[in-house]
Amino acid sequence: MISAAGITKRAIQSHYDVATPFYRLLWGPHIHHGLWDDAASTLAPHDAQLRLTETLADLGRLRAGDRVLDVGCGMGGSAILLAKARGCRVTGITLSGLQRRWARTAAWWQGVAAATEFRRADAETEVFAPGSFDVVWSIECTEHLADKRRFFERAAAWLRPGGRVAICAWLAAEDAAATEAKRRQVERVCEAFLCPSLGSFSDYSSWMEQAGLVVDETRDWTSRVARTWELCESRVRSWGIDRLAPWIDPAQALFVDHFSTLLGAYRSGAMQYGCFVAQRPPA
Repeated sequence: MISAAGITKRAIQSHYDVATPFYRLLWGPHIHHGLWDDAASTLAPHDAQLRLTETLADLGRLRAGDRVLDVGCGMGGSAILLAKARGCRVTGITLSGLQRRWARTAAWWQGVAAATEFRRADAETEVFAPGSFDVVWSIECTEHLADKRRFFERAAAWLRPGGRVAICAWLAAEDAAATEAKRRQVERVCEAFLCPSLGSFSDYSSWMEQAGLVVDETRDWTSRVARTWELCESRVRSWGIDRLAPWIDPAQALFVDHFSTLLGAYRSGAMQYGCFVAQRPPA
């Protein structure tokens, strides 16, 4: 695991309160990578994002009636899709008050307000009763958690016996800590994207196993998601967002300026992008 000092919950919350309109303009209602087949794929970015969500839902065996906790729900994109397309009942949590309001409005607009609930809450301190959920779901949020091992312990307790964890996460490469250039690349990503730490494939598997979960699936999707940052960087420059961001918030300027840093970390092998599905053993 590679860590960055000084990243606070307040900074993460502020980032999403300010940046959410940028995300919506730049990338759409889903705040996560797209999943393409290969570099030659002609799949549109929005469709690639839906494919990532749907592929994780297939691997996690989400089905009608499942009670789902969406950790880091953003603008509600995944929660709304799971409610509409899979018949799930979804509770979404986010640090951002703006995102919570956005998600509630979007769920109402798309007719799934009764099947969704959105809370402004911290995943590391929020309390849920044991066995409350069939699935704990998170796409690109665990990067922002300070104590990832403890999060998986708590997530395991929230699951009913036989329940599943379905996660997509940015990862540090296994050798990144031992290689100066790679370590520094990952540290720059942590600093710019407000990640207290980035774990590796083995870190995540270990944390889940220590929490009593059985890891069923791990997938390395690095080569299939990297185009996300090529497209984001191109849009930022062509739409002038890089020139606008410093006038709104210096932290947003730092964020936008480091899109190429994250893409470079994927290309150098300093970072990976992973999918994990794990199960709480049946009673």
